[in-house]
Amino acid sequence: MHFSQRTRGIVRAFAVVLSLAVPLAMATTSADARAGGGGSSGSRGSKTFSAPPSTATAPGTAQPMNRTFAQPGSPGMGAPAAAGAAKGGFFNRPGMLGGLAAGFLGAGLLGMLFGGGALGGLGGISSIIGLVLQIGLILIVVKLAMSWWQRRHTPATAYANSASPASMAPPPPQGGFGSSMGFGMGSSGPAPLEIQPADYEAFERLLGETQAAWSDEDIAKLHTLATPEMVSYFTKDLEQNKANNDINKVSNVKLLQGDLSEAWREGETDYATVAMRISLVDKTLERGTNRVVHGSDTPVEVTEVWTFARQRGGNWEVSAIQQTS
Repeated sequence: MHFSQRTRGIVRAFAVVLSLAVPLAMATTSADARAGGGGSSGSRGSKTFSAPPSTATAPGTAQPMNRTFAQPGSPGMGAPAAAGAAKGGFFNRPGMLGGLAAGFLGAGLLGMLFGGGALGGLGGISSIIGLVLQIGLILIVVKLAMSWWQRRHTPATAYANSASPASMAPPPPQGGFGSSMGFGMGSSGPAPLEIQPADYEAFERLLGETQAAWSDEDIAKLHTLATPEMVSYFTKDLEQNKANNDINKVSNVKLLQGDLSEAWREGETDYATVAMRISLVDKTLERGTNRVVHGSDTPVEVTEVWTFARQRGGNWEVSAIQQTS
């Protein structure tokens, strides 16, 4: 009983730590109040769950989507579907092996929580030793079962779960005019879609108009600039601002540098992902009093990766915004 109470105390302490850590990890800093700031949202077609190639403007990695309508297992997702299927791990395998491993694990956890392990009747120290032996046995069984599973299924799934040669190719060298202002005219790699100067102008215009509509809380305007999915995220964030009695104002938006990461076509939809280094004034005011809550009138610089989409013959729309690390 003494061992059981101590174990329960450890579990409760761990739960408290998680309850404190998760909100902190999800918190948005005051400098990330702009449209799309503080997170990565939207869809990039079949590339939604693949990191866009790095560029001179964004040499790091774009953060994965934390808000998206896309599903890893949906048709047309290709390699990401395999990654999503593997996410559940060995204990989600159907049939005898999954149930056996889960049963061993459940028995071990119950023994740990309630003092009923293999050696639970011999006191606290013996219970700990019994728990260690149970864990060791579970690991051995799982390892053997996984090896058997892999030998049985690897020949049939080796190509189905691998990325296409195009997606594994290294990104092309970035060049063009991306070292000062405006978008670089670098190569878009193996994608069959060619981006024209008029497209870059549209991307820069959408950047400024999207931030302006966000700042004015103009949902109707946002519907003309972004996909329905992105508008749903903008609307939710604006509603949260209203609930907090805040209003976010973004002004003096200037594109300092930008270049193309990749461009491609899927059916009737064109996609273009670009990295942008932006200067802007980002401040949050108390609604009604205009008292500055966060930010200031001093411009700040941010680097984001935006994806634009258009139907064949249509206009470009904001399809995704990703933060960089």
